[in-house]
Amino acid sequence: MQIQVLKSKIHRVKVTGADLNYIGSITIDETLLEASNIIEGEKVAIVNINNGERFETYAIKGERNSGEITLNGPAARKVQKGDIVIIIAYATLEFEEAKTFKPWIIFPNENDNTLT
Repeated sequence: MQIQVLKSKIHRVKVTGADLNYIGSITIDETLLEASNIIEGEKVAIVNINNGERFETYAIKGERNSGEITLNGPAARKVQKGDIVIIIAYATLEFEEAKTFKPWIIFPNENDNTLT
C-alpha cells in the first residue's frame, strides 16, 4: 500500500509578486527551493494564511537569494503581494517507508524570505 506524505514545506513566506499575465506557476527563490528539496516543475500546494485559499501549481526557479515568491497566471488571483503563504510538496511512499521518512521543512524569515 502507498500513501501520500509531506515531503517538503516552506513555512510562512511573504508573497513578493502576482503576475496574472504569466503562463502559470509559482516562482520561488532558488535558495528556498534547494533548502526545502523542491525541484523546478514539481507540483506544490499553496496555502494562503491571509484569506484561506488552498490551491495547487508547480514550482519555477527564481533568482538565488532574491527572496522572490511570485504567483503567476490564474494563481495570481488567489493572493495579494504581502500575503503570507505556506508551500507544500507531497511524496507517495510505501506505507512502511513512510513511517520513518523525514520531510524537509524550512522556516524562512517572514519579512524578507531569507534563511537565517
